[in-house]
Amino acid sequence: MSIFKRVSDIWKSNKAEPPAREANPFEETAVGDIVNVDLEEYVVSGKAVYFDRGFAPHRFAYYLRNGKHISCLLIEKGRTYECFLCEFVEGSLDDPNDVPTRLDVGGEMTYELEHYRTDMVRSEGNTDFRSNDEVMVWRYFGAEDKYFFLQWQDGKYVAMEATRTPAGLIKFMKSAK
Repeated sequence: MSIFKRVSDIWKSNKAEPPAREANPFEETAVGDIVNVDLEEYVVSGKAVYFDRGFAPHRFAYYLRNGKHISCLLIEKGRTYECFLCEFVEGSLDDPNDVPTRLDVGGEMTYELEHYRTDMVRSEGNTDFRSNDEVMVWRYFGAEDKYFFLQWQDGKYVAMEATRTPAGLIKFMKSAK
């Protein structure tokens, strides 16, 4: 082996390795991981990832289980992460064309339609939706940081009342696999 080869090998070995990509728990949490929301712990029992064809995901729904209680942590990605802790609401509609622009929930709270969109969804674990199919999503807003989400896929509606939760109150812990 020549001296030049040895020197070049030594020089290559002293180069700094590129920094490892930092994991993003808002997007990379998996089924079985633990999520702590405002000092209450949940196990992730399902995950739905919403995206437009050809683009990166922009919404993540984590189905959270605490004993027998199931709720949902909805994370919308924009300039920052908007986080919502959601409780499922019973109800039904027959046709997605009948979705109103104003919702009156139990006579206590009124919500106004903020926006509507159609996304593709990828799901794993226990969720309400089939993977790799379209989902229609309506987002409503109300008073005092209250929100309402309505989702529809092939005749099945999922309704959730939500409270905006600061991202700083959410902690993610990986499960030992």
